Amino acid sequence: MEAVRFDLSPSEIPETWYNMAADLDYVAPALSPATGEPVTRDDMLRTMPEALVDQELSREPEFEIPGEVRQFYAQWRPTPLIRARNLEKALDTPARIYFKYEGVGPTGSFKPNSAIPQAYYNKRAGKSGLIAETGAGQWGSAISFAASLFGMAAKVFMVRVSFQQKPHHRSLMQMFGASCTPSPSTETEAGRAVLDENPDFPGSLSVAKSEALQVAFADPRWGYTRGSALNHVCAHQTVIGQEAIVQMERAGDYPDIVVACAGGGSNLAGLAFPFLRARLHGGPDVRLIAAEPAACPSLTQGRIAYDYSDTAGLTSLTRTHTLGHRFVPPPVHAGGLRAHNIAPLVSRVVEEGLMEAVALRQRDCFEAGVLFTRTEGIVPAPESTHAIRAAVDEALRAREEGVTRTILFGLSGHGNFDLSAYERYLGGTLADDSIDPQALEIGRNSIPVLAGAAS
Repeated sequence: MEAVRFDLSPSEIPETWYNMAADLDYVAPALSPATGEPVTRDDMLRTMPEALVDQELSREPEFEIPGEVRQFYAQWRPTPLIRARNLEKALDTPARIYFKYEGVGPTGSFKPNSAIPQAYYNKRAGKSGLIAETGAGQWGSAISFAASLFGMAAKVFMVRVSFQQKPHHRSLMQMFGASCTPSPSTETEAGRAVLDENPDFPGSLSVAKSEALQVAFADPRWGYTRGSALNHVCAHQTVIGQEAIVQMERAGDYPDIVVACAGGGSNLAGLAFPFLRARLHGGPDVRLIAAEPAACPSLTQGRIAYDYSDTAGLTSLTRTHTLGHRFVPPPVHAGGLRAHNIAPLVSRVVEEGLMEAVALRQRDCFEAGVLFTRTEGIVPAPESTHAIRAAVDEALRAREEGVTRTILFGLSGHGNFDLSAYERYLGGTLADDSIDPQALEIGRNSIPVLAGAAS
């Protein structure tokens, strides 16, 4: 059997981003780390341009996508939706399996969907450079690419273990003209403090975030960017799900189940939120599944509480599922999923029972990734293998129950730069990392105790 693609023309790129906050009864305010009170516009303007502050605080259902951003999107969007017939055959399942493939983008992942608008708004606000933290390297690559489009400098703090594991990602950043520094580093007070305590610290997104923020606060020429979690980032990613809805209509089908991998949450939000909007407004029922790593299970083992997004406590506190800002996950290859907390909007949707979450082991996910490569001819990013694993499990469940289901999963990026991880899996040396109870306890103990935090 051959895979069947459902493509759209560039004229069918969505004209607006969808804001999930408009369809939720309650969205908890972010709190100032200095006062503990809800953040003000002035607080937010320290780290983002006014246009993004407007999007972050808005309860409007849609934001118009600027024409210049849509023109850049047209370099690779709309991305294909593909029916995975060979995977269906290999699983001997009655389920119909589709995937939305974001790996055709210029940096190999979904990240430019938000990197380009963030660069656009920062450039208009007078910034001459962009600064970011990155885990696996996808966000760093996307920001480096976006900065090059607008003639801006770019500086990226990359989690040290990923800097070592994924040299091709840092090379790609450098190809776009960016500098890439392993975090923790000696360049910032936050990095030096961590290294003084533990010179062999493998790095974490929260530490890299502290470093990026300290540089941005010290030099107003830098525009700080966020690759996930914030409301406006989730909104930018909804081009994925909006396109997928139209493509499913072209296929004459509609998903019973939508699956995406879950780290900071924006990829998951980008695919799932438009389907949830349709469901909430009278459309077909659909199960939404967040597939997260067992080694960093914020949704399945985290607490709902106000917490920082960085180790040094420089960010606003947001109410979300969190493992604690001092939680350090093991060095799994799905570096983009090693976030101690998740997007507040995703957290709220899970809390309200509108989405479910599963925690998956690394080797099980790589097993599914290899099967997908052998049947569909695409090497998936380690992060994406979590969505594949969950989709495969649902397809096998459909076979056992003898029912037909339509499953759509997000293939958030390709894994062409991650072949060393697959080499370890195929050689039988890939660790099946799980959460460390001591690390979990340290993380949970770092969650601030605030009055009304669980309300």
